[in-house]
Amino acid sequence: MKRIAGFVVLVLMISAFSGCISSDPSRPDGNSEATENRYSELEIREYEGTRLDPSVGPRDNSIAGIQHVELEGYTLKITGLVQEEQSLTYEEVLAMPAAEKLITLHCVEGWEATVLWKGTSLGDLIQLAEADQKADTVIFHCVDGYTTSMSLADIMDRNMILAYSSNGIPLPPALGFPFIVVAEDKWGYKWARWVDAIILSSDTEYKGYWEERGYSNEADLP
Repeated sequence: MKRIAGFVVLVLMISAFSGCISSDPSRPDGNSEATENRYSELEIREYEGTRLDPSVGPRDNSIAGIQHVELEGYTLKITGLVQEEQSLTYEEVLAMPAAEKLITLHCVEGWEATVLWKGTSLGDLIQLAEADQKADTVIFHCVDGYTTSMSLADIMDRNMILAYSSNGIPLPPALGFPFIVVAEDKWGYKWARWVDAIILSSDTEYKGYWEERGYSNEADLP
């Protein structure tokens, strides 16, 4: 009986661990069917030898559901401690110099996604408004009311971008169309989606949605 019981436990353990494996050996690239279904038809899947993950994550973890932003009437505002407030249309942001970055998003839920991002330098956007000397914090406000912040120094040191494209396609609504903050070296809750305002501040203690609920304000990856 002990041998039978031990065998049953072993089978259950193997089954449990097998359930955590997302790859499908029947597919050439090892992706599961669920992963394959998350790729857009026109999305590129490889860049300079690196396999790209689907732009859209395995589930929506936004605070108010996926936002569908209409570009008519939309503007990206740059306000706060600045010399000259800016209000830019989507097309005006896209007309600025662009940069591409291969960056992995790490979610605190345990999943990650390596994506080819294309967007505008946040430094260039901030320079348009001419940040005040007292400004040391950047607060991102989103269409759904979500907020988060990062130090201006972190943004400038990493030359972070505000992305409007992922894996060669326009940013999907689920990923934050029209704009997502590519918060390099930061946990996913700093990657603000559906951004409609960039606010320069001197409040280094500012806490956004998840930070108010106990998450680290720095959110640096280990």
